[in-house]
Amino acid sequence: MADQTQKPQALIIGAGAGLSASFARALAQDGYALHLTARNIAKLEPLAVETGAVLHQVDGTDAKGVAELVADLPGELRVACYNPSARQRGPIIELDAEIVRKAVEVTAHGAFLLGQAAARRMLDQPMRDNRRGTILFTGASAGVKGFPLSAPFAMGKFAQRGLAQSMARELHPKGIHVAWVNIDGGIRNASRPERVEADDNPDSMLDPDAIAREYMHLVHQDRSAWSNELTLRPWVERF
Repeated sequence: MADQTQKPQALIIGAGAGLSASFARALAQDGYALHLTARNIAKLEPLAVETGAVLHQVDGTDAKGVAELVADLPGELRVACYNPSARQRGPIIELDAEIVRKAVEVTAHGAFLLGQAAARRMLDQPMRDNRRGTILFTGASAGVKGFPLSAPFAMGKFAQRGLAQSMARELHPKGIHVAWVNIDGGIRNASRPERVEADDNPDSMLDPDAIAREYMHLVHQDRSAWSNELTLRPWVERF
């Protein structure tokens, strides 16, 4: 068995059974040694067996935990992805201020913690394939337009998008590719079947494996044409 420390390392914060699992499989197939985090890592054990991933029980909003995890990873960290988000739906006058604070902390501040820790690690690494590493943030259309009854999610995703834009402008010239991915539509999974109109409009929801392929495209994208934002939506999704 190959020494995992000699492989490029990839970290996904907030892994689960959907998009992040598809991305993990794609990274493993591409030769990366995987590190997956969740607050409950028991649910990730089948994925870890499948991909050879190391599991870490870390909350994405734990500043000390995230910083120590990234600093202690073996080898060279070449890909880091922040996946978690949180929301509270309801009329603006009825929202619980503390729950809103926690939602924004998960979506935005957690993204900052991973982005900061990954940047520190990558800046100390040598250039390989014309880059020091890639940092990806899983966004949503709420980071482009705020929807009614969804202020906390919009607040978090707008902040996350701004973070990614700022990091891209700072870090691209230093060899670190930063991109925010706008997932503009529902993601298909076993517990979330296609919408009713799917019989007339197949592929009305995003295929997580298809999204993962676009994430991998960003990982390999030529630096002469780096994207800092990518919008993915099903062909029937309204703009």
